[in-house]
Amino acid sequence: MSRSERAHPFAWIIWALILLGVPMGVAAWDTRAGPSRNRTAFAPVAAALARKPRTPPPPVEPVEIYSLDRDQARAVNAAIPFSRLPNPAARPFVFSGSETDLARATDCLAAAVLYEAGDDAKGEEAVAQVVLNRVRHPAFPKTVCGVVFQGQERRTGCQFTFTCDGALARTPSTGAWDRARDIAKGALAGKVDRVVGLATHYHTDWVVPYWSGSLDKIAAVDTHLFFRWRGWWGTPPAFRLARANGEPLIGRIARLSAAHQGAGDDAIGEGAYAPGATPAAAALAARPKQAIGEDMLGRTVAGVKIAVLGPDGKSFLVELPDGGSSDRWPALAQTFCAGRPTCRIMAWRKGTTPTKLPLSDTELSRMSFAYIHDTASGLQRALWNCDQTPRPAKAQCMRDRTPAAAPAPSATPDAALSGVRRKERFETVRITPPDAPRARAP
Repeated sequence: MSRSERAHPFAWIIWALILLGVPMGVAAWDTRAGPSRNRTAFAPVAAALARKPRTPPPPVEPVEIYSLDRDQARAVNAAIPFSRLPNPAARPFVFSGSETDLARATDCLAAAVLYEAGDDAKGEEAVAQVVLNRVRHPAFPKTVCGVVFQGQERRTGCQFTFTCDGALARTPSTGAWDRARDIAKGALAGKVDRVVGLATHYHTDWVVPYWSGSLDKIAAVDTHLFFRWRGWWGTPPAFRLARANGEPLIGRIARLSAAHQGAGDDAIGEGAYAPGATPAAAALAARPKQAIGEDMLGRTVAGVKIAVLGPDGKSFLVELPDGGSSDRWPALAQTFCAGRPTCRIMAWRKGTTPTKLPLSDTELSRMSFAYIHDTASGLQRALWNCDQTPRPAKAQCMRDRTPAAAPAPSATPDAALSGVRRKERFETVRITPPDAPRARAP
């Protein structure tokens, strides 16, 4: 090698600086310019998602299932990939209605999580989040009870199958009901299940609904898969619809919930009450209120023994005294319901009085007398069990109740606790061949 071909010692330093400096300069430029470029590139996407589409919300239809055995269904579900898009958590849902509405919403949500997920806290929290996501979405009813019992009046078409498949005939244990209510209370106070994000649909991994390939699969909780709508209707801005005031009464859970013992419910029945011995509801509510608390359980007040206090502080289960005219029973309201805009009394004869909630069908069938008033709606009723105490007018009689026989227990080894629907059944239905016309689920 000639002298001219030999590298000068300083040349290596220069080359080293060049080799190190260029990548560092490029990296610095990328760091500085990258966010700007990203914002520019994704600006149209962000703007498109932020704009509310002109199309109406997607339709909500009954579940339709393809005819596949469990292994086939699991293979199909496993082949559907999870969405790669972000899975943002829902905003906390803090219920803002009246005490009465909160009590009704709590028990509707508790019924949904218990009968849909079984006595399983993880699954119950996921179901609660889906229900509240639906309340916020314009495609669904605007109340908690409205969402849970959507379609309940039809044999087919209910959104939560426990409301139309006979599951409500089963009475959960007191412990299971209390845990479900605690989970419902937490969800309505702002607790968020971040795993399921903005999911509005779910199903077990051994069935394949026709919609499973058209929605984004975003989460799995045990054997359950959760989905949200694609496009704008599945993004956070879509979940901002104002909630409606006034949770409806759901008579079908009246035996579980004191908050739902009202007009036309299964616990009391139908029929108007023309105030006689008891003042009109508004006048009674205007009287001084007598404090009746847990310390008075088992004590006799106004001639009757207090057996159970409802969780809302407005309901009283009492034991009637022996003897005396049944015409005097409405006067109980003057003691228990004075000063209360909403009040319920349920009374039994000695030896048949329940000692805890929820009430069984047999306990409801033995109830001797019931009174309810609600000054907001103007409702006031006093009703007798006319099998025990004949009355001059049919309108004063409770609806006749025959205790329902509980369905036969499941023979499958994966059944949930006794008294609730099978833990795995989040969606249900009738099976149809994949190439056959779609049929409504039962």
